[in-house]
Amino acid sequence: MPSFNLAKFRNKHFLSLVGNVVMSMFGLLLFGILYKAFSKDDMGTWIYFMATQGLLDSIRNGFLGTATIKFYAGAEKSRASDVLGSVWFLAIAVTGLMCLLNLGVSAFLPIISDFPTIITIKWVGITMLSSLPYSVIFWKLQADERYDTILWMRFINSGSTILSFVVLIYLHQFTLTNALLWNLITNGLTSVVGMVANLGGFQHMRARTKATVMEVLHFGKYSLASSLSSSLLGAVNTYMINFMLGPAAVAVYGVANKLMELVEIPLRSFVGTGISGMAAAFNQNNMHQVKYIMNKYAGMLTWAFIPLAIGTFFLADIPVNILSSGKYAGTEAANIFRILMVIAIFYPIDRFNGVALDVIHQPKVNFYKVQVMLFVKIVGNFVCIYLMHSIYGVPISGAFTVLAGLVFGYIQLRKYMDFSVTGIMSSGWYELRQLGSKVIGKGA
Repeated sequence: MPSFNLAKFRNKHFLSLVGNVVMSMFGLLLFGILYKAFSKDDMGTWIYFMATQGLLDSIRNGFLGTATIKFYAGAEKSRASDVLGSVWFLAIAVTGLMCLLNLGVSAFLPIISDFPTIITIKWVGITMLSSLPYSVIFWKLQADERYDTILWMRFINSGSTILSFVVLIYLHQFTLTNALLWNLITNGLTSVVGMVANLGGFQHMRARTKATVMEVLHFGKYSLASSLSSSLLGAVNTYMINFMLGPAAVAVYGVANKLMELVEIPLRSFVGTGISGMAAAFNQNNMHQVKYIMNKYAGMLTWAFIPLAIGTFFLADIPVNILSSGKYAGTEAANIFRILMVIAIFYPIDRFNGVALDVIHQPKVNFYKVQVMLFVKIVGNFVCIYLMHSIYGVPISGAFTVLAGLVFGYIQLRKYMDFSVTGIMSSGWYELRQLGSKVIGKGA
């Protein structure tokens, strides 16, 4: 009888996957609580606030997150201390600048009439400040590949938020203001726990040097552009829906959009697995292997998403009603989920086109691809919402956005690698059949 070895499940790949799954489940649970407790307008305001916070986080993370991993991971002791101190210095400076800008914008509150914007201006600066230590701690833990500790920190952050919201609901004190306040407090709690446990190495800030600060600064400005553009792709829907249709429409769209995070779990996992293999193959000048890995994973996921899209067509109302506690039954949410799942069939090829461009050292082309998609999304959202006078214009615009990115990426990547959509699909089908044969063989 074979023994069960727990150590097999303590590798970094498994822990990273578990972290992604746990965060997605926590996110769905949190949104389920909020959808049950909030009105549509308050829920839309919450989503608007979180989109803005996410956008600012992408600036801070894009600027310093990748740079921390690049310069800190594997560095000798004095160099690592210098890098970490420089990152802390820049993280404080960037967050301080955000707070100053937020304070400056606050002067215009008397002439702003949009409620979600007013709430966001009042709360976003101090919320970013509360999450500053946690962000640096997270970057350092990633560089150290301490995914088990990352998982615990995520448990503390998300678990304490959910617990505080449940208690507020039980005490009949759950309001938008209290939710924002306890979101700030739980961010601060996570930061304090990390600092007390000395997970961030704040004491190294005195070891920083001007040369390393400038080195991190110059590297970060390049990764910032791609990170910010990618985040804008997600946030632009929230902003345009709010200003053109109102916060209640943001809440309706948010139900379907939140459910789409389930699709991101296998997509992120396959990308994480595939990118290292593709990079290794490229570094060995083996373009055939690069193409094979891309075709394999993109094709397998595409075939897997097709039955998911078909199933969603018939069953979309069930997850929508579960997430929203039935409050959004009869709204556009289920149909939007159906449309988004059909579009998701094209995600794997689009995502792996972008990954391949990065792997073969063409990040500028991938950046241009994101810019094309952002332009199409903004113009498409405006035109489709204006013509249809409906929230359905957003997912329809999303179809054109994905198509634009897919075509642009496909044309550009073919300049460097000989592949085709037919090859991707046939390779993916073959790999799925091989996988099925192995599973059936083991079960026999």
